[in-house]
Amino acid sequence: MSNRITVGQLFPGRVTPADLKRTRSENAGKVQQSFDQMLQDQVVKVSNHAAKRLEQRGLELKDEHMAKIGSALDQAAAKGAKESLFLMNNMALIVNVPKRTIVTAMDGDSMQNNIFTQIDSAVIIS
Repeated sequence: MSNRITVGQLFPGRVTPADLKRTRSENAGKVQQSFDQMLQDQVVKVSNHAAKRLEQRGLELKDEHMAKIGSALDQAAAKGAKESLFLMNNMALIVNVPKRTIVTAMDGDSMQNNIFTQIDSAVIIS
């Protein structure tokens, strides 16, 4: 019995170039998929509704804000939060933690005399 070891795989019998090509492409697909999944797990998304509210209320989320929100999302997720109120720089954001998505946004004036419902946590970002 003849076994060949190629690219970390054990192939019993004869190995053809087609076998190697298929194995490499299958592994490349797994690596790309896991990288894409890892990237999606780190991205903070903004829903269409939130984007409209940000524009209507003259709010801007800069790169440093998004980085802080991403860090806060990680902490909220570690505590098991699902729907969270994020307070940051005189604005309030409702965030779906598992989907890493900002659902809506309001400025300081819109927050006044307002009641936030259907949240399970609040995060204050400084």
